[in-house]
Amino acid sequence: MMNYSNYLYIAIRAAIDAGKAIMDIYTDPTSDFEIERKADNSPLTKADKAAHKLIMNVLSVTPYPILSEEGKDIPHAERAAWETFWLVDPLDGTKEFIKKNGEFTVNIALIQKGVPVLGVIYVPVRKELYFSADSVGAYKLIADCDLQPSMDEIMQKATRLPVSMGHQGIVVVASRSHQSPETTDFIENLRKQGQPVTLISSGSSLKICLVAEGSADIYPRFAPTMEWDTAAGHAIARGAGCDVFHIDGRTPLKYNKKDLHNPWFIVKPLSSICLLFWSKGLK
Repeated sequence: MMNYSNYLYIAIRAAIDAGKAIMDIYTDPTSDFEIERKADNSPLTKADKAAHKLIMNVLSVTPYPILSEEGKDIPHAERAAWETFWLVDPLDGTKEFIKKNGEFTVNIALIQKGVPVLGVIYVPVRKELYFSADSVGAYKLIADCDLQPSMDEIMQKATRLPVSMGHQGIVVVASRSHQSPETTDFIENLRKQGQPVTLISSGSSLKICLVAEGSADIYPRFAPTMEWDTAAGHAIARGAGCDVFHIDGRTPLKYNKKDLHNPWFIVKPLSSICLLFWSKGLK
């Protein structure tokens, strides 16, 4: 197994520094965010652009190419030759950023042969850092973007995931901005099985992190996403004993496809009592 610890620290520094750049704009009372509209009508702000530029600069010291949401127009013919590459969403949850509800993240993943082997998610407003690598495991800690701790200091302070939360019944996490009828039906089917079901709404890649840390049992996604939306969270989920599957519950998502859209998916622990209810919930 390749040791990713050096690359992990570079990705952590890139995510935290990008978080600082985002917060400088987020907290500026004179800033209007300079909101633009992309071709798919999704919003783009100057914070997206600033974070993208910073992350590209930091990751450029590594030998791997970078695919970022804000620099995504790389032909598949070129990408297909990439065995290992960075997959980045500089500001995941731009809608949440604009709403100023704090539920946005910086996502950085390292993909090897279609599998996310390293992931970093930073939540600038909460100063929460989630990270994982196949050679390290998945962790969470509070990381102030104004500080620059060493990797040793990070590991000493971090908490290994998952953390037992001790909740009862089944906790389902769903999108705050992209709820769908299929998600509602899924939750209602779970409730019919007799177990109490609690719904948590959250934005951005935080939803995957909630399953990885144990706050939630399952995250069904019946709405469009892109590869950069899920890759970092997928790596963290893998490091915490979970995975991100196609809706069949068996086939993990793959990355660097010709079409960068994800299929509908579900995030769940590899072994959990909620698996029984999940499988019934699909019917």
